[in-house]
Amino acid sequence: MRVAITRAEPEASRTAARVEARGAKAIIAPLLTIVACGYDTNTEDAQAIIFTSINGVHAFPDTIGARHRTILTVGDATADAAREAGFTDVRSADGDVVALAALVKRDLDPAKGKLIHIAGDHVAGDLGGDLRAAGFSVERRLAYASVPRQSLPEALKQPLDIVIFHSARAAETFIALGAPNAAHLTAACLSASVAAAVEKTSWKRIITAARPREDDLLTATLGW
Repeated sequence: MRVAITRAEPEASRTAARVEARGAKAIIAPLLTIVACGYDTNTEDAQAIIFTSINGVHAFPDTIGARHRTILTVGDATADAAREAGFTDVRSADGDVVALAALVKRDLDPAKGKLIHIAGDHVAGDLGGDLRAAGFSVERRLAYASVPRQSLPEALKQPLDIVIFHSARAAETFIALGAPNAAHLTAACLSASVAAAVEKTSWKRIITAARPREDDLLTATLGW
């Protein structure tokens, strides 16, 4: 079983190791490059910081001064990255942006200060709109951009069985670059929003993780 991994590095290599541990051959073929953006990193007047991706955590330059601030993350992998970065009060929604909005509404108070969302240039859903409708003040800060490849990686031109997509952005890039042999491949998608993106072309099969977690994605894809 040859499985292509399209997410950006360094996460692609981590996923590859997990794929190999499950007995499949991992083909690393990133379709996106993460580029850091300069932005205001002052969070002194914030009630909490929100991270919707590991890339956002990596793009936060220093936890000094924010180490004990409340951190809310979309999922456990992002929460783990935040703890590794030195944050001490980290809470995971263990889901998608809908679950994250529910966590914010449950744990935080709109009257106690604004929320700062450290985000990329592409965000699934409308987290800010949902929270503003609930009375929160949300400031989104652009910390990184996901730059799509302009040509297809050679690794994606070789014989494959499965292509894993962790984001709609990667799926859209694959399709924009011609989606070679898609009709003979399985597309494995981290979430329903990613699956909606891959459905813009024809595949042999589309698999969607039961929950937007890599464990669930690999279980659905590789069977255990």
